[in-house]
Amino acid sequence: MAIVLDIQHLSKKYGSLQAVDNLTLQVEAGSIYGLLGPNGSGKTTTLGMVLDVINPSSGSFTWFGKPVSRDTKRRIGALLETPNFYPYLSASQNLRLYASIKGADPASINEMLDLVGLGTRSHSAFSGFSLGMKQRLALAAAMLANPEVLVLDEPTNGLDPQGIAEVRDLILRIAAQGKTIILASHLLDEVEKVCTHVAVLQAGKLKVNGPVTNILAKTEQVLISTDEAGRALQLLEHLPYVTSFASEKECIAVTLQENYTSADLNRDMFAQQIVLSQLVVRRKSLEAQFLEITKNNA
Repeated sequence: MAIVLDIQHLSKKYGSLQAVDNLTLQVEAGSIYGLLGPNGSGKTTTLGMVLDVINPSSGSFTWFGKPVSRDTKRRIGALLETPNFYPYLSASQNLRLYASIKGADPASINEMLDLVGLGTRSHSAFSGFSLGMKQRLALAAAMLANPEVLVLDEPTNGLDPQGIAEVRDLILRIAAQGKTIILASHLLDEVEKVCTHVAVLQAGKLKVNGPVTNILAKTEQVLISTDEAGRALQLLEHLPYVTSFASEKECIAVTLQENYTSADLNRDMFAQQIVLSQLVVRRKSLEAQFLEITKNNA
């Protein structure tokens, strides 16, 4: 897969504050790449540097295999801050003005409004829009030039649950068109539901990165119940793929090694004539994994 953005040893220091520290990562074409971390972790600074808004202290980056230039910038749409739309103008009028400032083709305005679900509100004044609608209009503005890559900084910040769902759905629809999306977020749920890849940042440092499915715990934790709990506990002591187990009320929580599943456990229990009345798979959430990553690397 082609590399859209290649960051090598990128750093930014403000006086004694190391905002970004020796960051190296690559974003593949077609991915939805999330920069995940709390406020102050270096997400916005990183996006500012790769968008040529902030000068890095050291390190380098390339877009599409080339240094940043006017040509590469034309291939990127960005939303670092909500554009200053005029409240008394309609959605289409605001986008027409935005297109003239950015040199984008105004012929795509209606198409972009349809894409973000505002086609029926194209003649409505911006002042009457909800926060979610305003953010969707901002996304339409970023998409006007039909960029290959869309860069978003906290795209759901300040939105209510409905607005978050609207923007999340929009991001997925844009990605389905083959666009590459890079987004910064402190919301674990947003990254888990939207992103294909994630980089976890803490105090400017990269802690872990890769496909979301790999960052999520690869091991399974299984809750089992049986009328023969004593025999089950004895068997668990001798199963080589069981890393740990503990009694939890009326259940036994069993953690399995990578590449082993509940099917293996159920098979071996049955082979010893231990019938399970309950077998429930419980995976670690991205939140639990994130807390474990940042705790272990603090």
